[in-house]
Amino acid sequence: MNTVLSAAPKRIEELRYQGLVRFAELLESQTRTRLSSENVNSLVCAVNAEIQATLQDCVHQLQDRSDHEQVILRLQSSNARSIRLNSTLALLFSEHERQWNKNEGHLKHLMLDFGSTVESLAGTLIEKELLERQSNVLQNIIISHEKVSQWKLFVQEILAGFHTVFPFNFFFIAFAEEHGLSLYLYFLGDYADEIKSLVRKKLAHDMLSQLGLPDDALLDIEEFHIPTPNTSGAIDEIKLITVSVPDLDKLNLAGLLGVAYGSVQKLSAQEASVIRSILAVMVMVVGSSKALSRTMAELEYYSSHDPLTGLHNRRYFNDMLEYEIGRSERHKHEFSILMLDLDDFKDINDTYGHPCGDAVLVGVADAMRAAMRKGDLATRIGGDEFAIILTETGKDGGMNVANKLRSELRDFVFNAPDGKAFHITTSIGLVAYPGDAQSQSDLMSIVDLGLYRAKQLGKDTVCSVETAVEKIQESRTIRDQAETLRSALHEGRIVPFYQPIIDCRTGEIFAYETLARLCQPNGETVSAGMFIETLEKYGLGRELDRVIINTSLLALKERIDRGVHTAKLFINLSAQEIQGRGVLGFAEKLCQEIGIPPSHLVFEILERDAIGDMTHMRKFLTELRKKGFSFALDDFGSGYNSFHYLRELQFDFVKLDGAFVRNILNSKIDYALVKNLSHLCQDLGILMVAEFIESREIMEAIQSMGIEYAQGFHLGMPKPRME
Repeated sequence: MNTVLSAAPKRIEELRYQGLVRFAELLESQTRTRLSSENVNSLVCAVNAEIQATLQDCVHQLQDRSDHEQVILRLQSSNARSIRLNSTLALLFSEHERQWNKNEGHLKHLMLDFGSTVESLAGTLIEKELLERQSNVLQNIIISHEKVSQWKLFVQEILAGFHTVFPFNFFFIAFAEEHGLSLYLYFLGDYADEIKSLVRKKLAHDMLSQLGLPDDALLDIEEFHIPTPNTSGAIDEIKLITVSVPDLDKLNLAGLLGVAYGSVQKLSAQEASVIRSILAVMVMVVGSSKALSRTMAELEYYSSHDPLTGLHNRRYFNDMLEYEIGRSERHKHEFSILMLDLDDFKDINDTYGHPCGDAVLVGVADAMRAAMRKGDLATRIGGDEFAIILTETGKDGGMNVANKLRSELRDFVFNAPDGKAFHITTSIGLVAYPGDAQSQSDLMSIVDLGLYRAKQLGKDTVCSVETAVEKIQESRTIRDQAETLRSALHEGRIVPFYQPIIDCRTGEIFAYETLARLCQPNGETVSAGMFIETLEKYGLGRELDRVIINTSLLALKERIDRGVHTAKLFINLSAQEIQGRGVLGFAEKLCQEIGIPPSHLVFEILERDAIGDMTHMRKFLTELRKKGFSFALDDFGSGYNSFHYLRELQFDFVKLDGAFVRNILNSKIDYALVKNLSHLCQDLGILMVAEFIESREIMEAIQSMGIEYAQGFHLGMPKPRME
């Protein structure tokens, strides 16, 4: 009881002390009263006995007197009263004795109840100092990125702070690992080797026993020393407080089994309870820290590695390429890059399934590792594409490695799910620093071109591109031009010019062809031939078509409003717009809004675009005619199967390729071809437009052939207005 009360608050101890003092005073007072009453009773009884004896003697002496009878009667009466007094005193004292015994029993029970209550209260209250000690330990357990990544040091920091508040000797952490059990043993203070050996055996055994683990469990013990003042006490008196993980299967604590606190200090019940609660917190902190550390390590690993092959990934490759450029520049070294792409890898996935394809990628990665030296870097860029950095290796050395690797991969045997064997081939691009390029972007562009060239040469080959820098520069120029054109479209600097199409019979304007022109900021005008292919390559053809249609229809509406003779508009369509099929709805809606009949529009389609998808082209033309628009086949005769289009596609106009027209005066063959094509179209009911009319003589020649319409610089130059 004294041990427990020593840990109680001072107010509880003072209350207990004052209560016991008051109880002692009451017992002492009652005892004194009892003793006094007993003395008085004894005295009265003694005096009364003497009086009775005296009275009895007097009775015997007075028996001879004459008046003795009266005296005797009085004496007998007094003796009777004395006897009654004795009897009354006996009864009174007996009652007092009963009350005293009863009160004494009540006081004893009250004292015991009071002591028990104080003891129970002291056992359930933890003094403020103990709570502060617990708080000092817990407030230092703060998880951060740095502490999680170095969780072992984090544990040592916690234990060092723990020791200053609750001095102890040893600490254990047990984990279930793949290879067995891992036991982390922390020594708080300096100990001799024999003591460490004893602790290692005895306390490890005790901890395993308390965790319910077998004594012969395979242990991997890792020890740590935390410099602290040694706590006194014999090692054999150490007691463990062990806390295990309550539900290991449901808590993701990286295999943590439990922790144990070993100390030679004698602990109160409250101290043991507080320490146990701190250990429960440490179970979660230590287990979570290790689990987070493992997860962070995995995330860090996969941020730079390919999860399938284990090779480094594209991100790491780019970082190391930048580093290698700087290193080679400082030390005047060469290095080479190999870019590998498996030939027809899609066929493997389609034929044998993706698991088989994954096995091939893993096999390729293993072959790459085997072919490299220490210091080289193999990476999986993505899909079936791999890259290797060969440090301090020139182009000749890189070519040797590439051919060796290509040969080994070609000879490697892979097994299909059905048990059959198959082989793969690899195309490889090669680039060397600094001979081929000096920047990271140029190196990658050149090696990509080398890989592309290897594919073009029949696959299963190694290729470096000697003139790739010029091609890259050309590609960049086209890309820059595309951005310039994109800006011009948004700024309204690509506008239609109008070239007249003349009726050969009357000499009057029959129609205008809209021709896109780029207006440069300096006022210069650039024809469509300089930029139309770039627009189509980068997906700007549809936007151009709609700008031209909208602007030219507004111009035609203005011409009609002025009362000028109505003319048709020939508008070129890009292949993208034909494939998208949305231009018809756009043009139809625009015609309705502006108030121009669709019959005024003739859409021109290049012969090369018409042959791409004959079935869909036929449907497109059918929809075009249903909406009232007309159709012209541009550059007719330039294709290798032009007559096939005349048969398969129904259109209204044919624009004869100018390559035939410009030489009809000097070439009998061209003259005959144009004349016969004209007669053919007349027989089929198709109107013909002859382009490239650059002289009066050519105009007269086509008129003699019966061609309906003509267009060219001799008849009218493209102008920004319809004149």
